[in-house]
Amino acid sequence: MSKGKILFQLTGSISCYKACFLISKLVQAKYEVQPVATEAALKFVGEATLEGLTDKPVYKSMFGDGLAKAHIELADWADIMLLCPASANTINSLAGGLAESLTGALFLANNFRKPYLIAPAMNSNMYEHPATRRSLKQLEDWGCEVYPTGEGMLACGAIGKGRLIEPDEIFKDIERRFS
Repeated sequence: MSKGKILFQLTGSISCYKACFLISKLVQAKYEVQPVATEAALKFVGEATLEGLTDKPVYKSMFGDGLAKAHIELADWADIMLLCPASANTINSLAGGLAESLTGALFLANNFRKPYLIAPAMNSNMYEHPATRRSLKQLEDWGCEVYPTGEGMLACGAIGKGRLIEPDEIFKDIERRFS
């Protein structure tokens, strides 16, 4: 029996490898995890990896056979929506209310009926950019819950804020929410 249903959305970031660790941990803990990945995310981890970890097909687009209402059905299905890793591009797009991708359509279809958790991951300059800061504040004002980023060595070699929070911290938060 499933402990809960998590719609796990991945966007383009090297941190997708950490997201895979989190997905594996959630599945092992008996959560039902449905992966959604942007095309950029699939440049970092393969569709076969996500399908292998979750035993579910990976949703990538709003278009295709049988996908016309997928954004509504997935938003209805989920107990929690998790955007991890959340790129600057996606964060700024969501704050603009854009539904140009499946991720954007899912965000609007949820309309804060269920928790929407965001785990940012990006270069420090992108994280500290006024557009990203404003977008994160806007998303929080609307009802999203934004995890803090970690600090330290980034994939680009810089040291600073913007690292994806450790997967174990997100896992503990999800466990708390379902307990």
